[in-house]
Amino acid sequence: MRLDQLIPWNFGKGSDLSRRDSGNPFAEFQKEMNRLFDNFSENMFSLSPMKWNMPEISASYPKMDVSETDKEFKVTAELPGMDEKDIDVSISNEVLTIKGEKKAEKEEKKPNYYRMERSYGTFQRSIPLPMEVEKDQVQASFKKGVLSIVLPKSEKAVKESKKIEIKPEG
Repeated sequence: MRLDQLIPWNFGKGSDLSRRDSGNPFAEFQKEMNRLFDNFSENMFSLSPMKWNMPEISASYPKMDVSETDKEFKVTAELPGMDEKDIDVSISNEVLTIKGEKKAEKEEKKPNYYRMERSYGTFQRSIPLPMEVEKDQVQASFKKGVLSIVLPKSEKAVKESKKIEIKPEG
């Protein structure tokens, strides 16, 4: 038996490379790795240099936590680097809305060198409330980049709430 008969592909003249790669797990793995590196380099080098150094403001900004007790809802939002004057909190039609404008500026001065980068963006997050709240008693505070909002439930909502006991089967 010849050596080329033991090998599942043929390196001889006129060999079909695409046929050689089909079904070969190593060749398929190599193709996938090449594709991943190509996608990475396209995405990485298509970004402007400004995006590399400035915080990105995305649609999911700000990160938020929402919790509920028997008597109130609590909302906390992470807003690092912001001032309370740049934030607007409102309630309308049982929807809590937090709006703001994020401004980032970076300035660097050296002899024969000046660099200024600015990034501006607005965000808005709306949270539908599952029941009525006492709008006149809502409290908001802002400390060290964290916005905290306490929304007391209305008396009607508290009264209509009922705990349901879960019984084991059997």
